[in-house]
Amino acid sequence: MTARVITLDDKYTLPSGRVFLTGTQALVRLALMQSERDRAAGLNTGGFIAGYRGSPLGNVEREFGRVPGLLKQANIVFRPAVNED
Repeated sequence: MTARVITLDDKYTLPSGRVFLTGTQALVRLALMQSERDRAAGLNTGGFIAGYRGSPLGNVEREFGRVPGLLKQANIVFRPAVNED
């Protein structure tokens, strides 16, 4: 039996099984999973997500900012914003 290497990105990249994540991480995973579902259905879609650091969901903005490579692979654009935008 060989041990599987576990990474911090598993919460976003494991295709099945149990993952442990926070609510804000779940929102990031949801966007990534939707992109994968679209590709599996033969759809060429993309996503656009904007965030504002001062909002009650400010941690979502930070979490999306931590995974730019995964977002790019999923054709998801994340743009942090300021209140005036």
